[in-house]
Amino acid sequence: MNHVRIPGWAGRNYLLLTAAAIITNLGTHGALIAAAFAVIQSGGDGGDVGLVAMARTLPLVLFLLIGGAVADRVPRHRVMVAANALNCVSQAVFAVLVLTGEARLWHMMLLTALCGTGQAFFNPAAEGMLMSSVSGEQVSRAFALFRMAMHGAGIGGAALGGALIAAVGPGWVLAVDAAAFALAGALRAFLDVRHIPERTAGGGLLADLREGWDEFASRPWLWAIVAQFSVVVALVGAAESVYGPLVARDQLGGARPWGLALALFGVGTLAGALLMVRWKPRRMLLVGTLCVFPIALPSAALAVPLDVVGLSAAMFVSGVAIEVFGVSWMTALHQEIPEKKLSRVSAYDWFGSTAMLPLSTALAGPAESAFGRSNALWGSATLIVVVTALVLLVPDVRRLTRRTKQVSGSAPAAGAPSADAEGSLRGHG
Repeated sequence: MNHVRIPGWAGRNYLLLTAAAIITNLGTHGALIAAAFAVIQSGGDGGDVGLVAMARTLPLVLFLLIGGAVADRVPRHRVMVAANALNCVSQAVFAVLVLTGEARLWHMMLLTALCGTGQAFFNPAAEGMLMSSVSGEQVSRAFALFRMAMHGAGIGGAALGGALIAAVGPGWVLAVDAAAFALAGALRAFLDVRHIPERTAGGGLLADLREGWDEFASRPWLWAIVAQFSVVVALVGAAESVYGPLVARDQLGGARPWGLALALFGVGTLAGALLMVRWKPRRMLLVGTLCVFPIALPSAALAVPLDVVGLSAAMFVSGVAIEVFGVSWMTALHQEIPEKKLSRVSAYDWFGSTAMLPLSTALAGPAESAFGRSNALWGSATLIVVVTALVLLVPDVRRLTRRTKQVSGSAPAAGAPSADAEGSLRGHG
């Protein structure tokens, strides 16, 4: 009888984190679709759907920095479990209101805002916890496999959620999401944090934020790429959430071709993560930044617009490229940032990368009216290329190389072999 062989570098924490991420992504991606249909089912229009989406995004941006500071003061697994508990309760109440027909717009905005708040505290803690769960030469492979599992669960969750909404309605999908948060939180409660040095309270929350900022601002490669992605994420978000559906409706034949293009993007992310399981580029940030250029392809394809085959191909290539960047970026953070500051630096990363997203989606409509849809999309593609080219002017982006020795202050991962024990094996994820 064959047994599944678990790699030596995949310690208990890594396996728990991966399993919990699969569970939450299965639930959350279906719930995002369910929330939109819950608004429509209650009599809301497209503007109401946008308000509920904004209610989730705004607290995510507002509380990220506080979440990062808290996650570097309090044991990270406790922050993660508390955030999962908040998400579980908010989604459960949302489900009950939808199932009983009592959901009102303000209910849905408040509950999705609570969910966004939970994510603001969860994301920096989770990223710091993941990075401390692996060490040595196999970190790239571990990060790539983690992201591949996460994206695969997201694709499956969206497909399953859509089918369940059609079969039993959005309320039950929200209930499944609440149960997923409960189960994932239970798994994360068993994370082993004994390998992480106990943190002193320091000079207070503001002092912690300043210390995180000093760490962030002292590294040109770090703040330059985050500034780049504040533009890239904003432009891609506007293209995919606003212009893409409009182009599909007006010129591609409706929602189905747009859904196919989004599915191909998801397949591309899986392919990119699979590529990074094997490929460990020596100059991580240079390779990662070069892979940001293809992210402009979907905006250009929508500007033409290409047919569904061409658009899907552009989305697939973009998905592969963003995963190469994502794994390279996580590898660089793991290598260069001291473990005790990982969550705060991660919070500045998340905050900078998403801060302009609510504004860009709000301005997408006025930009289309002012310049025309095609010109707005060509402008988006051009800006992505320009800001990416500017980042390549930063010497550290071009020169930073992969190494096996941990940065001073980092802690070895529990249950993970040392760099010496792993020899020439390499990987990160």
